[in-house]
Amino acid sequence: MYNVGIITCSDKAYKGLRLDESGKVIEKVAKENGFNVSRYTILPDEKEKIADELKHMSDELKLNVIFTTGGTGFSKRDVTPEATKEVIERETPGIPEAMRGYSLTITKRAMLSRAVAGIRGESLIINLPGSPKGVKESLDVIISSITHGLDIITGKANECASK
Repeated sequence: MYNVGIITCSDKAYKGLRLDESGKVIEKVAKENGFNVSRYTILPDEKEKIADELKHMSDELKLNVIFTTGGTGFSKRDVTPEATKEVIERETPGIPEAMRGYSLTITKRAMLSRAVAGIRGESLIINLPGSPKGVKESLDVIISSITHGLDIITGKANECASK
């Protein structure tokens, strides 16, 4: 069982002005797929706070996968990808490419996502959209491959090739 961290990046949710539905969707999908949600937090759209929490979840809590939701758009306050790029050691571009590719079949606005993903130590960090619908669609596309990727990161598997 892999341990998951969830970070909702939203000024409004942090201030209690909006319910965090997207984080709850991540939690539900993660549990349905056999993941253990170890930490769930809501942060304001502040790059340093997001980066610090990503480092804490990866370096100190040793979580296997960290999902962020929100902060991937064009708003000046949307800084989740920048915080993520600051802390990852290796980028994994195929993950956000797969999410955007699938989402483009639903809405042309998917091309506006700036989401990134990458590896820090033995943690996989993935930026998800801010909407509950976008989170669900993205996770549906990537969750089975994520599990295999985690198997490789943790040494449980050593092959990416299909047989």
